[in-house]
Amino acid sequence: MTKIYYFSGTGNTLWSAKKIAELVGGECELLNIGAEAEKTGVVIEADTVVLLFPSYAYGLPLVVHRFVKNAAIKTPYLSAFVTFGTSPGGTMTELSRLLKKKDIGSFYFGRIPAVENYIAIFGSPSAETQKERLPMQREATEEAARCITEKRTNSVIAFRPFSALVSTLFSLGVKIFYRFYRVSDDCNGCEICRQICPVSSIVMKDKRPVFSDKCEHCQGCINICPQRAIHFGRVNSGTPRYQHPEISISDLTR
Repeated sequence: MTKIYYFSGTGNTLWSAKKIAELVGGECELLNIGAEAEKTGVVIEADTVVLLFPSYAYGLPLVVHRFVKNAAIKTPYLSAFVTFGTSPGGTMTELSRLLKKKDIGSFYFGRIPAVENYIAIFGSPSAETQKERLPMQREATEEAARCITEKRTNSVIAFRPFSALVSTLFSLGVKIFYRFYRVSDDCNGCEICRQICPVSSIVMKDKRPVFSDKCEHCQGCINICPQRAIHFGRVNSGTPRYQHPEISISDLTR
């Protein structure tokens, strides 16, 4: 049995998780970390455990950190892969510290380049960038599946102070960023933002989304809103959005 736990906002990581499940084959289960993290007393037991998640400012998304820290993981082999647009920084260093406290036999840590989706800072990825990065993601994902099948092992750099600082500052920001989301009059109350939110941080009030402090700032709602009605920072109705081209809204719905 292989259990694949993933966290995904705009579909990059979900695409890699689905592809890995396909390539690894056999008895394989896909689980959304956003939903699993809501449970108490999570015990993960499998022949192989795979973790997939994006890098947020050189660190783990808060929900991934919380999930790994709280879950009892019992497996002879665990592999973890970080998807990233610019750089994963010390994301895996943070994860390795958490995993060392678990009942795990051996580890593998890998990286999967993907299209940058943090449009609030980096802007929208151009067609040229997507054309370059999507094949890179496919190739790295196929290699990840081989690593899992062959039970490869490795280690990561244990000391990344700059990454730790940037990640900590971003994590503090995430706790208040939800207050700065804006919803324009273009909103038609379709509820897609609520349906695709990986941590259920959005509720509808008077047919308009309301954001809570559960928000992970994954950019899913901003990027996927069909009306481009959700704004943050420099993102407005005229800003192009990004969604992995092979992942549908129904794929992202919890």
